[in-house]
Amino acid sequence: MAEPGSSAAAVVPLLLLGFLSVSSVNADPLLSAPLNVTIREIEVNSAMVTWEILEGDPVIGFAITQQKKDVRMLRFIQEVNTTTRSCALWDLDEDTEYIVHVQSISMGGSSPPSEPVLFRTPKESEKMASKSPDEVTMEEVGQAAQLRAGELIIIVVVLIMWAGVIVLFCRQYDIIKDNEPNNNKDKAKNSSECSTPEHPQGGLLRSNV
Repeated sequence: MAEPGSSAAAVVPLLLLGFLSVSSVNADPLLSAPLNVTIREIEVNSAMVTWEILEGDPVIGFAITQQKKDVRMLRFIQEVNTTTRSCALWDLDEDTEYIVHVQSISMGGSSPPSEPVLFRTPKESEKMASKSPDEVTMEEVGQAAQLRAGELIIIVVVLIMWAGVIVLFCRQYDIIKDNEPNNNKDKAKNSSECSTPEHPQGGLLRSNV
């Protein structure tokens, strides 16, 4: 699909007294005009034109003329070495009627122009009003999916951190439990060493008053 800024596309404004075929000199008599030219995705400042070609036509590119109704200036878009059957129309004016023709290009020249297609771009206010509050665009769906993915990553990281804390706590608890018998033995030993010594004959030592 051709887009604005494509290196293969050329946009040339022409002042003409009427519609002039871009291939009046290098026409290919064996090449048929594009069929079923349709304007889709009409926005305030852009639209998409699609078309079909006859099977077997040696098409290597296309040429599109875009013209405001009742205005003699044309925009010419051409692209070769492509098999695409669609092209974006950009930088359109709101609430304006346009006429579009499409031609196929072969090694021998170009086809006759297709039947003209007329369309109108909507007003900005009309576009906003036609969008219901519950309408969700693909862009919004993508943004929501990205947010959900980010939230899921954060939850997973937090769970992993908590799991690490629990494992560390369990290890420390096991170490403390293992050291408790040794601590009890040391306490018992220290208690016996600090008890009152016995008299060699079995009596208790008494202090003389």
